[in-house]
Amino acid sequence: MTHIDPGPGAAAPPPRAPRYTSYPPATHFHDGVGPDRARHWLGRIAPGTRVSVYAHIPFCRRLCWFCACRTQGTLSEAPLAPYIDALAAEIDLVADALPGAVATAHLHLGGGTPTFLPPALLVRLFGLLDARLPRMPDAETSVEVDPTELDAARLDALAGARVTRASLGVQDFDPAVQRAIGRPQSFERTRQAVEGLRARGIDAINLDLLYGLPKQTAASLERTLELALSLRPDRLAIYGYAHVPWASKRQVMIRSEDLPDATARLDLSRRAAARARAAGYQPVGIDHFALPDDPMARAARDGTLRRNFQGYTTDTAPTLIGLGASAISRLPGGYAQNAPRTADWRARVLQGRLATVRGHVATRDDAVRAAAIERLLCAFRVDPGELADPALIATLTDRAARAWPDAVLRDATGILTIRPGARHLARLIAMEFDAYAVSPDRHSVAV
Repeated sequence: MTHIDPGPGAAAPPPRAPRYTSYPPATHFHDGVGPDRARHWLGRIAPGTRVSVYAHIPFCRRLCWFCACRTQGTLSEAPLAPYIDALAAEIDLVADALPGAVATAHLHLGGGTPTFLPPALLVRLFGLLDARLPRMPDAETSVEVDPTELDAARLDALAGARVTRASLGVQDFDPAVQRAIGRPQSFERTRQAVEGLRARGIDAINLDLLYGLPKQTAASLERTLELALSLRPDRLAIYGYAHVPWASKRQVMIRSEDLPDATARLDLSRRAAARARAAGYQPVGIDHFALPDDPMARAARDGTLRRNFQGYTTDTAPTLIGLGASAISRLPGGYAQNAPRTADWRARVLQGRLATVRGHVATRDDAVRAAAIERLLCAFRVDPGELADPALIATLTDRAARAWPDAVLRDATGILTIRPGARHLARLIAMEFDAYAVSPDRHSVAV
């Protein structure tokens, strides 16, 4: 494996690495997992189990060039109602496969643009979910929000649906950067969205920013951060832009020559982190920041922080039920992913069958390595004594220490700790725990 110097003088292009929102990464899923296996796994979920539910809304009125998510553009609202009809059918299929009622502890609507749905469809979707996969009274309900697709009626629908947290996509407020990524969005529009949410009791606000964007400079990112911090969000996610035009064709609209080089990208990351800390935000993992009294900051302090397909989370439920085109479920036996194309997914569920087309059957080795990688990315520390196979993990921490002598410390008991100045290398170090072959050209830049 090619390593990079963790110090501030690093100039060589950093290698690519999985984001490890699952283990193994979805690039290792295969078509040996289908509807029958997914149904069997659903049948192993005991009645009353706390679960998480994710519903994917793939539609966007505009396709931002930077985005690598499974989305599709439409200027018309015509596809939306048929999509919710198909979601209704899938919700019934999933609920019927369960041996009894489950308790939804976390519900997340992602996309795409969930707030592209008209208010009546938002209300209907929440009603469908509550009828078959009912939320617990204290469930966290979060929705990804595009401030340019949010009006008073949609705000009222979100509040009426007991949404507790909103995650607003910002990326960057600089007009030149916005033109370069195909996403015009004024600060004023974003501010109005935040105020509208808070006025309706949706007080938990997340803002998502990106560093490493085309035309982005230290000065422009500083200005974006100042504007974002003026809204005093509870959480800031400051992700590194993943330029993967071979996987997301729309990214060909972004010129590689307009992107910061490796040295500038690392500098942007460090500047953003320093500014968030100076504003009173606690670092959480490799790319999140939270106010000290936010549940995510508390989870980072008490060791309960977790990582799933939405990134860092306070969600400790072992089961995640994914609904909609391309959605991934984490079930008792492994991972199950729905057909990625909306038409294929819809045809399957309307025919009365689960839409699973690929996945992964989990092994004991997977579970042990997954736990180690999660602890490394959440706490920057792996203790073999806390995991199910201490001997295996001790061997792996030894391997990581040998591979990254300047980035990690390993004590006599095998506990591995990433040095504070090298935490941006966590994804690369996590690869030492990965038993699957990692193809560099299938993943994003790791720093």
